[in-house]
Amino acid sequence: MKEDDGRKISALFYFSSAYDIALGALFLTFAPWFFRVLNIDPPNHWAYVHFPAMLLITFGIMFYKIAEKPVENRNLIPYGIMLKISYCSVVGLYTLLAQMPDMWKPFAVADFLMLLGFIWSYKKLEPDASK
Repeated sequence: MKEDDGRKISALFYFSSAYDIALGALFLTFAPWFFRVLNIDPPNHWAYVHFPAMLLITFGIMFYKIAEKPVENRNLIPYGIMLKISYCSVVGLYTLLAQMPDMWKPFAVADFLMLLGFIWSYKKLEPDASK
């Protein structure tokens, strides 16, 4: 792996870490406000928003660990890939069914771009990818 690729991979995962931690913290703290301002019916209990928000924070911490030591923590990248696939596929499906509030779509676009970066990173970090 080239040194420049290593810096790009670390930057991607530092960004992803900050993004997911900030997003999780925002929804953990201000979810009722977001739903009210965007005129979206909230779930029947805020735990349905708080639990995923806490999962985002957890994944954000994992992304930070990857950013710090990408080669050593390559084994964690598939979990990030699965997170991004999960979110994008749910938003994509419900968008096709015309049942997805617009509020969630920009996050799916951002997650899709991160997904592509995660896949690229995983391949670049393969032991024989440096050949």
